[in-house]
Amino acid sequence: MFKKVFILILSIVSLTYLFFFSGFFSLNLNATQSESLFFATKIYLFSASSCFLIGEITKNYSQIDKIWSIIPIVYVWYFTIQSDFDSRMLLMSTLVSIWGVRLTFNFARRGGYSIYFWRGEEDYRWKVLRNKTPWLKRQLNWSLFNLFFICFYQMGLIFLFTLPILAAWTGGNEISFFDYLIGFLMLLFIILETISDQQQYNFQTLKYEKIKSKSELVGDYKKGFLTSGLWSYSRHPNFTCEQIIWIIFYLFSVSATSEILNWSIAGCILLVILFYNSAKFSEEISAAKYPKYKEYQMNVPMFLGRFKSNWKD
Repeated sequence: MFKKVFILILSIVSLTYLFFFSGFFSLNLNATQSESLFFATKIYLFSASSCFLIGEITKNYSQIDKIWSIIPIVYVWYFTIQSDFDSRMLLMSTLVSIWGVRLTFNFARRGGYSIYFWRGEEDYRWKVLRNKTPWLKRQLNWSLFNLFFICFYQMGLIFLFTLPILAAWTGGNEISFFDYLIGFLMLLFIILETISDQQQYNFQTLKYEKIKSKSELVGDYKKGFLTSGLWSYSRHPNFTCEQIIWIIFYLFSVSATSEILNWSIAGCILLVILFYNSAKFSEEISAAKYPKYKEYQMNVPMFLGRFKSNWKD
């Protein structure tokens, strides 16, 4: 586990240096854009610090989850307002708002929020991680992990994967058909993510109703996890869509700047790395909990792979 964390931190430092300090990429910001980036950075630092303090005080370490779908909306609309509502940025902000409202709703209905804002459902993986990792059992070590990874890294990641909107602001190209095509694709994957989350929500709701009423469990309900619908094509269709959404979002900066690779690509790259490791850890838990899960892993790709799975009951 320590090795994985070290590799992740090394990746963060390397990418940060490459995209922001090496001179290989140029930000090309004017005075207004530089001031806007500086102010947005202060929002990031304040948000990460607040999540850390609230998490340490309440011992609920999922404070980031509560604003994961909200703060990107703040970032993109702030930049859009500062640009005097640039047409491309307005399109980008609208799509991010659709993404954010949907994801916030999905998180809320699963008990993520409470009238006491510091409460709400905590990510079950944090407790498992702490129990499985000896050096994280010490409170000081866990607090450092909470500070650097859970709060500052994840909040920094959110900040980074929204920055293609700033890169788009620096571009000289007018909004074009390509932007609307990008927007259509992003909306399409938001819809697919919605469908996959709804399928999972329906399954989990009915599963626990059946368990509570002591009904006979058959099929996926007996296995304990969902393998039908979009979940027969990917073990994590929602995670797959989430990664693709932000990769597509990056393409707006390509359209604006005519640069296939520009500095704002760092966010979506780091997001893919995070989701891969997060999915791997989640699957370790699922494989230990559900006897059939390893068979599911053998027949259905984690994210993308075979068009149709070979999964059979």
